[in-house]
Amino acid sequence: MAYNEFLADRVTQVLKDKRISFYSKKMMGGLTFMVDDKMCVGIIKDDLMVRLDPEIYESSILKEGCRPMDFTHRPIKGYVFVDALAVDMDSELEYWIQLALDFNPKAINRKKKKKTN
Repeated sequence: MAYNEFLADRVTQVLKDKRISFYSKKMMGGLTFMVDDKMCVGIIKDDLMVRLDPEIYESSILKEGCRPMDFTHRPIKGYVFVDALAVDMDSELEYWIQLALDFNPKAINRKKKKKTN
């Protein structure tokens, strides 16, 4: 199991309930949920990966179960991991997903554009 499929189903349901247009994509050994062609949230093993506003990063990592995303052994500001126990309740999962959705319109789309000649 590369990622927690039950958590993936829960994330999918939250996004559908909020009527968010999204698609999922296998990435980084897990599953990523893309909103407006930008990485929004994802699942790596049992952790929820959240892309949030760098301005609330420091306060977010102080919350129980949250830690810097250190996928490459270097923390990336604006991305956090939240362990499965910290999103066990639906309201907790919705909280973290909403933080990602709130930042999504401001997030930079890193998708490379095709050259046209």
